This record gives sequence, structure tokens and C-alpha cells, in this order.
Amino acid sequence: MNGKDLLRRYLEQRREVGEQDLVLDQLSVADAMRILGAGPTGASSASASGADAELQSRTSAPESAPGSADWRAVLRGSGAAPDVPASRPVAREPHAAAPDSLAVPRSATAPPAGIVVGAPDRGLFSGGALAGLESLGAVAAAVASCTSCPLHTTAKNPVPGAGNPNAGLMIVGEAPGATEDEQGLPFVGAAGQLLTKILAAVDLTREDVFICNVIKHRPPGNRNPTPDEVMACTPYLIRQFELIKPKAILALGTFAAQTLLETKLAIGKLRGQVHKYHGVPLIVTYHPAALLRNPSWKRPTWEDVQLARRILDSAVGES
Repeated sequence: MNGKDLLRRYLEQRREVGEQDLVLDQLSVADAMRILGAGPTGASSASASGADAELQSRTSAPESAPGSADWRAVLRGSGAAPDVPASRPVAREPHAAAPDSLAVPRSATAPPAGIVVGAPDRGLFSGGALAGLESLGAVAAAVASCTSCPLHTTAKNPVPGAGNPNAGLMIVGEAPGATEDEQGLPFVGAAGQLLTKILAAVDLTREDVFICNVIKHRPPGNRNPTPDEVMACTPYLIRQFELIKPKAILALGTFAAQTLLETKLAIGKLRGQVHKYHGVPLIVTYHPAALLRNPSWKRPTWEDVQLARRILDSAVGES
């Protein structure tokens, strides 16, 4: 299979997951140009890769300089990307760093509104069965004694959640993994370490936020939670929302996003929008565990977290 066919297959895969921007990760701009038969790009370094290569190619020389080439134009010429009408100029985005390095958050226009779930008054469980749980500690104790589903029989420890009870940002994942099950704390394994770096990149610590999962006990073998397990655990999650009263919610991964937003849309269709969960802005991004398997998703995740931070800062400024 030649280079053009490989690139076309890659672009089709990215489109299937809902992505609209191409990130050259682990492939330098110069290498991409050679694959497409465009020759050297002049100012681009063959050793540069990922978003750094894209930044270097844009800042080291003007696009109109002799011997330079815009990689989007080359893609279109190769037949691997559709033509962009002359009346619609290609957006020029600033460099967005990977989550494990710091960068200045980019300015952006307001993102589109997304799915709205529930009423805006945040009164999810007023007068309900869990209304008597008046603290996060009481919720944690109730989770520890919960027998509403079989997960408590196989899990070593409950993992109700941890963090700031007055957090402005609430982070919700799917379910505890093996390390979380051992320690009784959320996101403490490899994915949790990456999450800590992602938060640090927008000047947040784990002590600034509240981190939890939809499911409060580990499913055996990390299997997908069942609908009955979701129904059993969701009331505890809702009560945590009510007690914390977050300014923004960050949903990590397909399961958490689809559960909270009551949708079957793919995560690629849910990213880049500001959804509302009972009046609280909700941003969707990839789960850190998925980033460990697919580093090319680090850049969109970084953009999502920057968006969540901007919403958080705006809400704090208005209060």
C-alpha cells in the first residue's frame, strides 16, 4: 500500500471517531510531505514531530516563501482531503501543547451549545431517598454499605470519590480499575497519574477538584457496567452533585459522557460543545486511559480541558 492510501485510511479512521482536525503525531511535516511527493518543506526539521512540528513549520517561514508548502494544500492535491472553497479560508490555530507540558491557553470563540439534560435549578433529588445524606462523608458511608447490585460482592473497596467538597470543577469517569479498587481512591493508577498532569497543565491540583466515577465499585475484570449497576450507582453520583454544587463538569470517556447526557452519540460528536447537566456546564473529553493507548488524542483532550478551565474561570468571575 502506497503512502497516499495509508494516509487516506488514517484520515477515514479519524473521521469515523468524529475528529475534524488532523494532528501530525509521531510523523514530521517533512516526512508527510515526502510521502505525498511534495519534497522538502524548507524550514521544517525532519526530526520534529507532532504538534511541535506543525508549530515549527508555521513560524519558521511564511507560507508564501519559495520552497515552502502548506501540508493541507498537499493533502488536497493528493486526493487525501477534500478541497476547501476559496471563500472559506483555512483557520490558523495556535499551537496547543500536549497535556504533559504547559502552554498558554488559546483564545477561542464561544463553543456551540450541546445537549441539555434536566432543569436548570439543580434540584435533582430534593426530598428524595438520599436527601438525608448531608455530606460527602455520609454519601461515602452509604456507598460502602450499598448492596443494590452485585458489585459489592466482588470489589475489594468502595471508591465513592475524593477531592474538594467545595470544588468548582467536578470530574466524572466510568468505574474504578484494579489500583483504585485496591486503594479505595479514584484515578490513582497510570490513567490517574496522567490526569494529574492534565490538571496541572491548567493550574489545577487534585485538591482543587472533586474526582469520582459513575460506578462506585469495580466491575470484575474491568468489564463494562450493566444498566442495573448504573441505576444502582447513579443516585449517589447525583447526591454528590447536589452537595458539591460544581461550576463545571468534565466527563471523561464515552461511558461517563453518554450516561450523564443520556445519549448514544459517539464521543467525537460530543466533544467541543458546552452541554448542560441540570444547569451545570458539562464538557466531554477522552478518558486518560484512552490517551495512554492513543497519544494522538492528547491534543484534543488538552483543548477540551482548556475549555473547561475557561468556563470555570468565567463562572467564578460571575459569582
